[in-house]
Amino acid sequence: MAVPEKDPREEVIQAWYMDYTDEDQRLPHHLEPKQFLSLQQLDELGVLSWRLDADIYETDEELMKIRRDRNYSYMDFCEVCPEKLPNYEEKIKSFYEEHLHTDEEIRYCVSGSGYFDVRDLNDKWIRVWVKKGAMIVLPAGIYHRFTLDSGNYIKAMRLFVGDPVWTPHNRPNDHLPARKEYLKSFVEKEAGKQAVDAAA
Repeated sequence: MAVPEKDPREEVIQAWYMDYTDEDQRLPHHLEPKQFLSLQQLDELGVLSWRLDADIYETDEELMKIRRDRNYSYMDFCEVCPEKLPNYEEKIKSFYEEHLHTDEEIRYCVSGSGYFDVRDLNDKWIRVWVKKGAMIVLPAGIYHRFTLDSGNYIKAMRLFVGDPVWTPHNRPNDHLPARKEYLKSFVEKEAGKQAVDAAA
């Protein structure tokens, strides 16, 4: 019997359900026993990902193709660490406030690592660990937050369609069109699919 091919993304991206303790946000926060998710399960929440070669990001054809295909015209970098980010403590707290954006959030980790936490369809927290070479797209309207891991450093490329708008809309903001669209595209679609499966 053929062994299924390992998804190359799994070397730079892992996802698991989180516990609800108040310990340091930079710890992994695994459930006991640990409960991992496949990257396909993230895809079903609208969270897209790629594994790229971060050592050649300036000339990488694959990255250029993704940018062309998805119209990511804007690009800059941000470094999150105590030494490089002004008002570090304040910023890291604000990144960890649960929020959504009215556009996609696109991050490509070219060095270091960190956690993006997203809500599943039942509102449970999933921790997504991105390492060097991971590119992740959070869909508009998904509730999420970000924190460094215990390595305390990430350098990420930020991509955007057109002029960047980094405004976070802290939860609750369910009235926003982006949130309604997300619920319609992912949550309601999945609920409908489960109802059909149950009736079959």
